[in-house]
Amino acid sequence: MSAFFKIKTYLNYWLDAVDEHSLHAPFLFDFYTRVIKRETIPVQKFESLRKQLTNDHREIEVKDLGAGSKHLPGTLRKISDIASMSLSDAKFSTLYTRIAAYCKAKTIVDLGTSLGINTLYLATQPGSKVYTFEGAETIAEIASISFEFGEATNIELIPGNLDQTLYATLSRIPKIDLAFLDANHRYDPTLRYFELVVSRSHHKSIIILDDIHDSPEMERAWSAIKNNPLVYTTADLFRCGLVFLDPSLSKQHVVLHF
Repeated sequence: MSAFFKIKTYLNYWLDAVDEHSLHAPFLFDFYTRVIKRETIPVQKFESLRKQLTNDHREIEVKDLGAGSKHLPGTLRKISDIASMSLSDAKFSTLYTRIAAYCKAKTIVDLGTSLGINTLYLATQPGSKVYTFEGAETIAEIASISFEFGEATNIELIPGNLDQTLYATLSRIPKIDLAFLDANHRYDPTLRYFELVVSRSHHKSIIILDDIHDSPEMERAWSAIKNNPLVYTTADLFRCGLVFLDPSLSKQHVVLHF
């Protein structure tokens, strides 16, 4: 992302963002005050792991199957650089925990495991099973170690090309309650994965799309998703977008302070 694009997109977000005082829809007001605005204390074990990964300067070979990294060119990368560039911070990781609790998620799909921090936070939801997908074999290996460190026994890691693994996995698991999409940051794959996830969701499912303002291509994908006839309400938090499929909600797209 160029510096100009980053400044422009954040300025647009900042000018458009509202808080609970401007939310008239009961559902959005409730969700904002109970989920988005509420603070959750980070899990210290996970944050200790995040710190270890950020300070791990070992180099690994990464074969990207998606759009690749604009910030980390080449295939030889330091774990610390991957952690610094790809991991959500604790503010968003704990938000995902609250969203999982809000929708009482039992079946959670996580597209783009990375080093596994967000996956661990999602897996804290009691009684849940998290199916997480990672295309880069070496990163998947580190994520599996992260899950052992975090003592998470309810995570199934599916390595390999998402184009080959996603449909087969979605066909054998229960309907999705919560999905987190952070895999291929290109327009066509993003829409393709979104539509696959929607096809295996229900009207109370929530879908989180990461990095919606990462590039013009991702902004275009976010715009297309907002206009999808199966999408009723969306919330733009700049780093991520939240998608609600409940037809009882009015068609509404809001930009929220977070």
